[in-house]
Amino acid sequence: MRLLLLILCLSLGAARAAPVVPQEDDLESFINQSLVLSQISHISKSVGHQASDLVVNAMGFLGVPYQRGGTSSNGFDCSGFVRAMYENTLGLVLPHNAKAQAAATQTIDKAELQPGDLVFFNTLRKAFSHVGIYVGEGKFIHSPRAGGEVRIENMSDSYWRNRFNGARRVNTDASAPIPDNSLR
Repeated sequence: MRLLLLILCLSLGAARAAPVVPQEDDLESFINQSLVLSQISHISKSVGHQASDLVVNAMGFLGVPYQRGGTSSNGFDCSGFVRAMYENTLGLVLPHNAKAQAAATQTIDKAELQPGDLVFFNTLRKAFSHVGIYVGEGKFIHSPRAGGEVRIENMSDSYWRNRFNGARRVNTDASAPIPDNSLR
């Protein structure tokens, strides 16, 4: 970690007369996101191009603000983010509701998670009230809440670990339509 900080500081120093050391939280976030990005080629080899394309596309929206009901780069809510990533990357239309997305997808064991799978959490004292996209290595990307923005989080953090509701896999077979249970 110190070596990485030193390299980062030296590279910033070469670009500026007075080096600027990022805040620890910013640096840790940058490093974590860089580590995830470095896994993209590994993801592509292990789970195929569709999953890696989905994860890469989702990461392109890091920093986009939360917007209730949002489904575009102007802002996303959690299920709108998942829906937009699947529709824009794979042409699959999921319902715009976390609980309906859970109902429309296949239950898998947490140990079976692969990049592109969906992870669900109980954040509003009701099952399947929050959803994100698993990116690998115990991390997921999501649009968290009002005032937040699309970001990567660690599922082992106590908040997420205590609220984990389950993992689901989207059937990417074009011949198997995804039911739209959002009207139920």
